[in-house]
Amino acid sequence: MKQKLLAAHRAGITTVLIPARNEPDPDDVPDDVLSRLTVHPVSDVREVLSLALSAAETRDSVAA
Repeated sequence: MKQKLLAAHRAGITTVLIPARNEPDPDDVPDDVLSRLTVHPVSDVREVLSLALSAAETRDSVAA
């Protein structure tokens, strides 16, 4: 998990979805990296879709 979060940070990604069972793992990630990421632990695809669709709605309302 640490390498994936660090890679997301390097790529400029600010929102990351991780499996809920991996939630404790970000303790390995430096605090300055974690503070710049929004990490959402998810346990099923419905949560993923909900987060993705709410982000799309937010982008659409800002663009309008």
